[in-house]
Amino acid sequence: MDRQPAVYILASKRNGTLYVGVTSDLRKRVWEHKNDLVEGFTKRYHVHLLVWYELHETMESAILREKRIKEWKRVWKLRMIESDNPTWKNLYDSMV
Repeated sequence: MDRQPAVYILASKRNGTLYVGVTSDLRKRVWEHKNDLVEGFTKRYHVHLLVWYELHETMESAILREKRIKEWKRVWKLRMIESDNPTWKNLYDSMV
């Protein structure tokens, strides 16, 4: 996967704590989260599993989508994850 804007959701476990983020390099950014190189929420709450992502053509569209998803109710985020990844498989493993 080449560098490309993306919106992603990390989870601590199935139905656990969720984190919504945006990046221009998904593989690198998730690796940083997994290895606790990113200070803050994901490190504090052990949110390391990539359970959903969406690629975008531009960073602007990715940022807009991230902002919209962050406003969603938790149940909507869970439904979106479950529809694309019903077993909550760590999608990072299939990227590397």
